[in-house]
Amino acid sequence: MQGIAKIIKLSKNQHKWIILAALLITIQAVLQQVTPITLKFVVDELSLQIKTGNGNFQKLTYLFGLIFVVNIAITVLNSLNQRLGDFIASRLGRHLSEIYYKKIFTLPQKYFDSEISGKILNQLNRGISSIREFIGTATNFMLPAMLQAIFGVGVLCYFNMTIGLLALSVFPVYIAISTYSTHRWGRIQKEKNVYEDTVRGRIQEVISNIKLVKTYNTQKMDQVINKLYDKQSNLYHILNFTREFGLEIAFVAILFIIFKSTFAGDLTLGEMILIIQILNQLRWPLYGMSYILEQIQHAEADSKAFFEVLDLASTEVYQSKKLPPLSKIPQITFTNVGFSYDTNLKILDDINLKLDKKETVALVGHSGAGKTTLINLILKLYDPTSGTISLSGKNYSKTDHSWIRAHIALVFQENELFSSTIRENVSYGVSVSERKIINALKQANAYDFVAKFKDGLDAKIGERGVKLSGGQKQRIQIARAILHNKPILILDEATSSLDSKSEKLVQDALAKLFKNRLVLIIAHRFSTIQNADRIIVLDEGKIVDSGKPHELAHREGIYKELLNYQIEGNKKLLSEYELN
Repeated sequence: MQGIAKIIKLSKNQHKWIILAALLITIQAVLQQVTPITLKFVVDELSLQIKTGNGNFQKLTYLFGLIFVVNIAITVLNSLNQRLGDFIASRLGRHLSEIYYKKIFTLPQKYFDSEISGKILNQLNRGISSIREFIGTATNFMLPAMLQAIFGVGVLCYFNMTIGLLALSVFPVYIAISTYSTHRWGRIQKEKNVYEDTVRGRIQEVISNIKLVKTYNTQKMDQVINKLYDKQSNLYHILNFTREFGLEIAFVAILFIIFKSTFAGDLTLGEMILIIQILNQLRWPLYGMSYILEQIQHAEADSKAFFEVLDLASTEVYQSKKLPPLSKIPQITFTNVGFSYDTNLKILDDINLKLDKKETVALVGHSGAGKTTLINLILKLYDPTSGTISLSGKNYSKTDHSWIRAHIALVFQENELFSSTIRENVSYGVSVSERKIINALKQANAYDFVAKFKDGLDAKIGERGVKLSGGQKQRIQIARAILHNKPILILDEATSSLDSKSEKLVQDALAKLFKNRLVLIIAHRFSTIQNADRIIVLDEGKIVDSGKPHELAHREGIYKELLNYQIEGNKKLLSEYELN
């Protein structure tokens, strides 16, 4: 029940609405007992009329009027309660989405490196859906069922204690059977969720890479999930038949006692009708108890992964306020920095590096040399295992993640675009005028092709910019970086080849972007390396050489070897260093 406790805790901002719903439900539950009691007096009055002819028709009219008014009130209250329940569930769903979204921003990068994005989304959607459904059930079903059971048994005990106690005894037996079945059902549901998360995650990967992957063998996992579905269904139907069969036997036995008591004169005809009506009303709370227990297990199982994410330790602080600018010229300093993803393998070892002023620095090294890891440390996506990093004199370990990233613009080789409009992609993260967006696009040599779209800035570019060419995607990213105008730029240069015209447009746009800022490039083109102010050569996690391009070209080392490979046209060896 830990999950339910957490749901209740998270719903505290809805407590005033829940209290209002509870009040309306209590009134409705009381009114639901009025009709059976009123019918008792109606039947007794009709019996008196049949036996003696002394019945009071005016009294019958008042009683039927009362039934009419009460039923109208119950209908109105029921509609209000359902609307209020949906309102509470909807508000809570939005609240939970915001909590989860903010939590995601505070999680360490290693969480995202080890999880499939589709799996994270599936856990989020299932968790919020199950919690909303549980809250809706609690307000629309759980409390009404409990109150109706209490008031119904109370009325039975008032008119006939024996029958009331017999009806009451059915509840614990029925609930015990339901609890047993739902606990077993819940265990299967948790196991099934693990497989479903993995499959849904893989499916999303396949869809996003559909050009490469036309088929994906998920049959094995699907078979496991189907078996769990079958097992769950069989268990449910067997136990459901058991409890319903037992319930019908108990009700028939109680009916026999009612008829016997009426035949013996211990109950009037009106009292018999009243008790039978109340008994039939008690079926709904009994079935409801079973449904409620199922919903509790459902919420427990389906929200487990959701709450596991919320319980993860936050390593970053989510910032929504405006952050102060750099007080000095940007300078990034690495002092004896080491890093490893685990204790057995060092990715970076004793890195000492100073990046300052307005220089363009190119990182060169074979795949796995540590270039991307170095960038990740600068972005504070990871903390160094040893040593220190500082930005303009501020130690990273004592500096807020958001402040560091507020001064860094990014252009990724993966072309990180969203399936929205060009306007939204360029202005992502800032609120600016259309004039500024157009100006950034012009500087990035992107406005000409944007203007050709029917919807211009509001043209949708598809998932990850699928409707754009490689060069167009890069220029949209460059426009975004120009618009943000950060003092530090990190460029993970695209490895894909472009046609000569697109290449020239991209390089011209980058040249404009590089002006008056500190630029750090993971280089994949020799032209980029040769135009850099400084080259840092990495090998097996260490800086093995550093200097201006013409200096490194004339001394023995990896860079000189790469130049020779370039002259020879040795694409195979160049590809090991991710160069083309």
